[in-house]
Amino acid sequence: MTRKIEFRTLPPKLLVRPSPLNPSRAIVQLGHLTFQAAIGRNGRSVFKREGDGKTPIAQMPLLYGFIRGERFRAVQTSLTLRRAVKSMLWCDAPSDPNYNRLVRAPFKPSHEDLCREDGLYNVCLVLNWNVRSRQRNRGSAIFMHMIRPGYEPTAGCVALHPRDMRRLLPHLRPGQIIQVL
Repeated sequence: MTRKIEFRTLPPKLLVRPSPLNPSRAIVQLGHLTFQAAIGRNGRSVFKREGDGKTPIAQMPLLYGFIRGERFRAVQTSLTLRRAVKSMLWCDAPSDPNYNRLVRAPFKPSHEDLCREDGLYNVCLVLNWNVRSRQRNRGSAIFMHMIRPGYEPTAGCVALHPRDMRRLLPHLRPGQIIQVL
């Protein structure tokens, strides 16, 4: 008699490898899944600073996400995805006490609108870059989100095509490491 034994293992790291031909492009790999991605307009850096247009070279745990349910339906994932509403903003003002945190409108300091009209945040996954242990000017709003047409560079995030995000979401887990090389 044979018995199937299942081992609980940590999910593999999601690797973000730089493209050899373009500093603002990357290859995202999770096991056998491989996708093209856009990254920061100024490439990558181990010395990430607010507004530098660079994606941090780091290991960042995946925390949770936001979803525009009316635009991106029937998502399968074990991640906590909060439905984004118009009042949800993300503070990116280093001098504000809410720096790199979710805030509510109305909010005057600099911020990201989580209900963008361009669809970039239809699915927006929060990476633990400067979130749990914040430092001013170290960088904010480092997300994994949707691409712009033509894989245009980001301000420092990792951006995927919606079909690739849909294929990737069922494999992602809270705390899973996103490693930008």
